[in-house]
Amino acid sequence: MTNSYAAAGVDTAAGDRAVELMKASVGATHGPEVLGGVGGFAGLFDASALLGYRRPLLATSTDGVGTKVAIAQALDIHDTIGQDLVAMVVDDIVVVGAKPLFMTDYIACGTVHPQRIADIVRGIAEACAATGTALVGGETAEHPGLLGPDDYDVAGAAVGVVEADEVLGPERVQHGDVVIAMASSGLHSNGFSLVRHILASRGIGYHDELPEFGGVVGQTLLTPTALYTAPLLDALAELPGAIHALSHVTGGGIAANLARVLPVGSWVEVDRGSWSPPAVFRVLADLAGDTLESTEGTWNLGLGMLAVVAHDTASSVIRALESRGVPAWVVGRVSTAAHDLTGFEQGAKGVNGGAVKLVGSYADGT
Repeated sequence: MTNSYAAAGVDTAAGDRAVELMKASVGATHGPEVLGGVGGFAGLFDASALLGYRRPLLATSTDGVGTKVAIAQALDIHDTIGQDLVAMVVDDIVVVGAKPLFMTDYIACGTVHPQRIADIVRGIAEACAATGTALVGGETAEHPGLLGPDDYDVAGAAVGVVEADEVLGPERVQHGDVVIAMASSGLHSNGFSLVRHILASRGIGYHDELPEFGGVVGQTLLTPTALYTAPLLDALAELPGAIHALSHVTGGGIAANLARVLPVGSWVEVDRGSWSPPAVFRVLADLAGDTLESTEGTWNLGLGMLAVVAHDTASSVIRALESRGVPAWVVGRVSTAAHDLTGFEQGAKGVNGGAVKLVGSYADGT
């Protein structure tokens, strides 16, 4: 019997190889404000740029990608999960109008497979670069006996900055404001426990091909989460004061997440007829024998981000977003008039916010 770390299932040499494989992609996210390179005990970020702010507020967010990793593991495709992680973390930061500064990641696995870890981190680094976020550090930890040899999970945290008098949120929202939707790239990284349950109940595997899915089921499901940070920061700079609030449509669906950024006493009816949910949502709902409406509290149904904007700037905001590759359209208006709020989602996740209800029927998907 040996009491070595390797005998316990931890391969430190494999961890070192993984770091070597990821160094180039991580380093590519570093500007002159990142000090110390890769591999230190702590990432260093030069905060002297904050001296140019009148009253800088730091914004922070942390998240993972949930059970979507199970599909990546089943297909042995690991270079998309990283973008999902960055989107889930950094796109929460831009919701308050903040510019992301830096991010760290954490990967827990049963066994370190160096190339797999490098693929995950490469996806994280590429998405960080696309959002102007420095990847300043991270950790890869082996948990033998707790996770299977091919199992892993990912999480991350990021920090951004915004001027105190430029913070977006309910305080800026007014009667008559317009709600603009931004198209999602698919399921993003929420509701995958339901997705996996539906597929398993119908005996459908991730490697199966379904024409209505557009090909291999698992590959469609692994479509990376859209990144909204850079286009939104550009729009905020181009149209100062136009955007009053943003809502990242993640867990809880459209109504709950929009309600979180509306002031108490306000309400919005989101017009389902203003868009057609993509095929992946329709197919999954059909497989489950459910309606699209019954999934509204779980999936984004094609809306990945929402913006509440001044009514006279809506067309300008839409043009600014679409010129940067983000399809956008009007889905509703904010009102503070007296209204029967039966059936409305009122606030969510501890926020005593506004009220939101989806109304009408979805546009035809043909």
